[in-house]
Amino acid sequence: QVQLVESGGGLVQPGGSLRLSCAASGFTFGDTDMSWVRQTPGKGLEWLSGITSTGRSTRYSDFVRGRFTISRDNAKNTLYLQMNNMKPEDTGVYYCTVYKFYTGSADAPAGPGTQVTVSA
Repeated sequence: QVQLVESGGGLVQPGGSLRLSCAASGFTFGDTDMSWVRQTPGKGLEWLSGITSTGRSTRYSDFVRGRFTISRDNAKNTLYLQMNNMKPEDTGVYYCTVYKFYTGSADAPAGPGTQVTVSA
């Protein structure tokens, strides 16, 4: 079955950077579109970014476009999210999910998530 394990979260100051990783197993990662979503305090699940199976195409929400970069290494079965110029409103639990790029549909999170806190 799909197994996803997120890591790389932590405490960062506003304006700082973090790089999240998602280790995937239990499915053919290189054939699967993926995305990042987050659960923020007081809000539901928020979709952030998606990437096709080959990595050639990406998509971002307005909240993170220009600040976050999604990427993947299919040889390592790993998805990444580089987060720059972070803001307090980026605080939340971040998850990677299976995604259908051309319909914009993301599966529910399957992993434990990684906590990101942006605070001075």
